[in-house]
Amino acid sequence: MTAPAPADALSPVAGPPVTGVPGGALTPVMVRLKLSLLRNGLRRSAGRRVVYFVSMAVVLLFAALQLVGLVLLHGNAHAATVVVLLAAVLTLGWAVMPLFFPSGDETLDPTRLVMLPLRPHPLIRALLAASLIGIGPLFTLCLLVGSGIAVARGVAAAIVAVPAVVLTLLVCVALARTVAVANIRLLTSRKGRDLAVLSGLIIAVGIQVVNFSAQRLGAAGGVGKLDPAADVVRWIPPASALGAVDAVGDGAYGTAAAQLALAVLALLALLYVWQRHMTQLMTAPDGSTIGAAENTREHSGRTSGLARLLPAGRVGTVMERSLRYIWRDPKTKAAWVTSLVIGLIVPVFNVVQHKGSVYFACFASGMLGIQMYNQFGQDSSAFWMIATTVSDTREAFQELRGRALALILITVPYASLVTVVTTAIVGKWHALPEVLGLSYALLGALLATGAWSSVRFPYSIPREGYKNVAPGQGALSGLSILGGMFSSALLCAPVIGTTIGLHIADATDLSWLVLPLGAVYGAAAAIVGLRTAAPVMARRLPEILTAVDKG
Repeated sequence: MTAPAPADALSPVAGPPVTGVPGGALTPVMVRLKLSLLRNGLRRSAGRRVVYFVSMAVVLLFAALQLVGLVLLHGNAHAATVVVLLAAVLTLGWAVMPLFFPSGDETLDPTRLVMLPLRPHPLIRALLAASLIGIGPLFTLCLLVGSGIAVARGVAAAIVAVPAVVLTLLVCVALARTVAVANIRLLTSRKGRDLAVLSGLIIAVGIQVVNFSAQRLGAAGGVGKLDPAADVVRWIPPASALGAVDAVGDGAYGTAAAQLALAVLALLALLYVWQRHMTQLMTAPDGSTIGAAENTREHSGRTSGLARLLPAGRVGTVMERSLRYIWRDPKTKAAWVTSLVIGLIVPVFNVVQHKGSVYFACFASGMLGIQMYNQFGQDSSAFWMIATTVSDTREAFQELRGRALALILITVPYASLVTVVTTAIVGKWHALPEVLGLSYALLGALLATGAWSSVRFPYSIPREGYKNVAPGQGALSGLSILGGMFSSALLCAPVIGTTIGLHIADATDLSWLVLPLGAVYGAAAAIVGLRTAAPVMARRLPEILTAVDKG
């Protein structure tokens, strides 16, 4: 047996002091680390390599087209307006990107380096250099180079454009790093994962807003309407650096110097804040779970007010469980929030642009009604606990009815609100009853087909990652939803036919009858659909569990 080590050998003060990695040697180490992470990530699978290279090709093609477009703006009277606003949009994108894609860059989490003898100043420089590697920085650099060429008029402006482009890129990257470090506790928590899942919603809403703004801008007279906004943005870093290039072209050297100084000060301020957060993060203990634990003990055993309002028995329990899924499960929450927002902005944006009718309000019922599809996929492997409590058709019907009532609890008020808002924008209040009736009928039909599809074509929802369908079940998911939507439209045919008949007969004064007809018809369709699906569910419990447990 070996002799025990002496006490002084185990002392933390024994041996030479740790001096840390030299600052000059740390930067190439972090750059090689970033390249290694990228290379090893591509080695995981051939599919990942294909996706990465295809994505890179698409991004580079788009960046090249943008670069050419910006170069062609050279000499245009509104080139400076486009450039400074583009720089502001790029900066905003870099600021919010870490919040929605926290796992896109493993080096964004500095807590992985907490046990290494690294000093803040060299570490900041090394991480900033490593951040310049990737598709995002390359895409941004292409746009900034094109922006510099677009506003550079004369030799002096071209010379100033070089440091302006570099400075703008560094500010964008430093801003992203600062935001990531300041919110790293959030990004690595469950709320952070919820935020990442909602990134698709933000992108979808952003596309709608950009589309709407572009159309309004075209109707208002073109880019010239943005000149007043650009005059303000050109003094906000890092857009001020590109504004300096335009100022040099105009001969305003004092203005250019002030704008460049603002961008330099912004970069220094970001580096200082980044270093402060980094030092605090790597030296302070993590007490983020203390408050949560105290709240858990404080509220344990309490019955929420919502639970007291729900029906007694199994139906109320199922409703409460479904509502908790909507509130707590990241992917269920993302699906609901996406449906709520898209269900509002599509009809409202269409009628605001005078390109849609009041009947677009039915889109809200359609978006929310499809949440009834694949009801058991959100349970995943935990569906076995539900399956053990279902022994006959009656209990299966109660399970499905509780899930449908939880959906109705949110959908009916929201669809009614969207219909009222859309009608108010259009100004056709006489059409409100029939649109409400059509919305309720469509919702009932979707509940019916959704319940039947859930028991006949269930599929798994992976717990991790961004995919909402397990591998091999994509076709099943798409066909079940598309088939259900067409079937729902056919089920609504009597109500739709009645509405059309009233208009053809010029009996619009009786169109209010569509409201009670649609409500009763939708409720009847939902009940029939649930009762039809209940015996199928009771028979296929093992098959459903197998299907939803693949993720």
